[in-house]
Amino acid sequence: MTDLVLVVEDSDEDIEAIARAIGRSHPELRLEFLRSGSGVLPRLDTAGAPVPGLVLLDLNMPGEGGLDVIRQVRARPELAGLRLVVFTSSENQAEADACYAAGADSYIYKPINFALFQSVLAQTLDYWRSRDANVTHTVVPPPGDSPAQA
Repeated sequence: MTDLVLVVEDSDEDIEAIARAIGRSHPELRLEFLRSGSGVLPRLDTAGAPVPGLVLLDLNMPGEGGLDVIRQVRARPELAGLRLVVFTSSENQAEADACYAAGADSYIYKPINFALFQSVLAQTLDYWRSRDANVTHTVVPPPGDSPAQA
């Protein structure tokens, strides 16, 4: 994953919290913020602009929401490898299902507690960074440690 994370978020409070949380857990990452879904495709189409390794996407925003962005990005074959992570306060299972059906890579609930918020973001970034397109990870448990081997 490149060191750029594109954050699409309309809430000032959440922008500040995301910047603070990622700054503490992953200070090497560069963050770029967009305040609406309508800016995502123009940003991704900007000639010479760095391609983000991950898009952290709020779901419910005025105008084009996160689900609209997922559909638009996934309709573009040249953006097929772009990781789309929905980071939302919505616990609605139907919304999560719709995001996955549209092509989201993850659907993550935003915790209210900042320590948990920071931990969830750090774990999400670690997970997706470990799945770099050029790196293959295979984990084979030792005999006897896997329920599948029992």
